Amino acid sequence: MAPSSSTYDVFLSFCGVDTRFGFTGNLYKALHERGINAFIDDKKLERGEEITPSLLNAIEHSKIAIIVLSENYAFSSFCLDELSKILDCMKEMGQLVWPVFYQVDPSDVRKLSGTYGEAMAMHEQRFKDNLDRLINWKIALYDITQYLRIS
Repeated sequence: MAPSSSTYDVFLSFCGVDTRFGFTGNLYKALHERGINAFIDDKKLERGEEITPSLLNAIEHSKIAIIVLSENYAFSSFCLDELSKILDCMKEMGQLVWPVFYQVDPSDVRKLSGTYGEAMAMHEQRFKDNLDRLINWKIALYDITQYLRIS
């Protein structure tokens, strides 16, 4: 069951530095041209900034979430918080989730190797006093790769 009152057809979660002006930008344009109401966060957020209530609302009120997992996605605590929220909406409200592995191997995401391992090592130092948040991110990254197997 999709969220009861959807504001957006699609919510796009992505790492701006990797795909904003390429893959994700083109995807947004293609969706828009076909009359699909897609949410794309066009604000450049500073590192360490918390996810905003309006962004959480956009996630909650979207029918589908497309997560573009790219090389630097896991370096952003903001992206990881988005991913966690999206997976919560999938589990609690039946939101559809489509992961896109853009120039990354899903096994690197699942096993936290490559840049995903580097990102988690950085976060472990930065957020050592917030282990629940770290564990939630690791579970979300693992879960998004498992979603591929059951969908």
